[in-house]
Amino acid sequence: MSKPIVAIVGRPNVGKSTFFNKLCGKRIAIVEDTPGVTRDRLYFEVEWCGRKIMMIDTGGIEPDTDDLIMNHIKTQAEIAIEHADVILFLTDIHAGVTADDMEIAQMLRRSKKPVIVCVNKVDSVGATPPEFYEFYELGIEDVFPVSAIHGTGSGDILDKVCEYLPEDEAEDDDDETIKVAVIGRPNAGKSSLVNRLLGDNRMIVSDIAGTTRDAIDSNIENEYGKYVFIDTAGIRKTGKIADSIEKYSILRAEMAVERSDVCLIMVDATEGVTAQDERIAGIAHENGKACIIVINKWDLVEKDSNTMNEFRKDVYTALSYMTYAPILFISAKTGQRTDRIYELVNYVNNQASTRISTGMLNDVLNDATTRVQPPSDKGKRLKIYYMTQTGIKAPTFVIFVNDAELFHFSYQRYIENKLREVFGFEGTPIKLVIREKNDD
Repeated sequence: MSKPIVAIVGRPNVGKSTFFNKLCGKRIAIVEDTPGVTRDRLYFEVEWCGRKIMMIDTGGIEPDTDDLIMNHIKTQAEIAIEHADVILFLTDIHAGVTADDMEIAQMLRRSKKPVIVCVNKVDSVGATPPEFYEFYELGIEDVFPVSAIHGTGSGDILDKVCEYLPEDEAEDDDDETIKVAVIGRPNAGKSSLVNRLLGDNRMIVSDIAGTTRDAIDSNIENEYGKYVFIDTAGIRKTGKIADSIEKYSILRAEMAVERSDVCLIMVDATEGVTAQDERIAGIAHENGKACIIVINKWDLVEKDSNTMNEFRKDVYTALSYMTYAPILFISAKTGQRTDRIYELVNYVNNQASTRISTGMLNDVLNDATTRVQPPSDKGKRLKIYYMTQTGIKAPTFVIFVNDAELFHFSYQRYIENKLREVFGFEGTPIKLVIREKNDD
């Protein structure tokens, strides 16, 4: 299940980005006094009372403006409101309730979403200033004082947010359905591939579409199983995103990766693996998702007997952290090899779901440490006591040692390679958690 979304909205210069940074615990958004300033990032995961929340910062809303950029920002905020589970409406106690505040409040009430009014810049300690109570005129029940600079009041607001969040369900009801996110740069052929799969293998299909920039879910059931294919907006290099709305396309694509079981990483064969492809693949890898690297438009590449092998080497050189992922060369346009996608999706999903008994793991571990001695430093040698699996998707292993600092990255990679050599784990990252034996 994807994380609940909380959007921070309000007029320009009421302190949204400062408040956002305070909730995140670090400086994520750029803070300037200039209205409409560009932000370097708009979202961040926050944990409160055991709940993980996707916090979204938005640009300042000016309801009546002819300025093109400000209209983009307004649209961006409206998209955030549309997708939010809870809305934090930030106001400024020094400015009082303005006409723009009243219009924004009216817009928020129409959304039918839970709204919390956060009256910012209540920086003094002691009794609440009388001006605070003016903000009940906005017609919203929940009104809280807050100091974005000092952070006072933010805990009460997050407590209230948690009251409104939907139930924290573990997973969808149908565990047999494999969720597949199709990710990549614009024009890599993501939608063409999904359309090809829908057209050729359709038995039960339903499309749930949002805006053109949304992720679009397509449910497919066929002889291979049940699937939800999530066609995401193309992820561009951040510096090239002129329209601020497209930053939400990136957010949606990353959230699509988060709620997926398998990621199809689409690469344009005519361009090869670019720096942006590396970034996109990294999103799936860091989220611990099973992956298949899909090289599309293979029909447009001039080939000889060695072209495919050379291309495969180039891909693994560029994506050196993802050599576990199988590579499939296809043409979404002609349908070449697209029929193999279902089998590969099933295979890597099963690999990511593999559980290994502690006994078998430690047999492999003992053999590995006998063949290659653990490293030592200044006369102190690493001792590995035992290993156990604690999770799947991605397979996660906890290794107990005498000194975690002695467990160098190179030796961790050696242990990971041994696990892959014996148990496979093709198509899925592996997570190793190193703990000292006296850790709780």
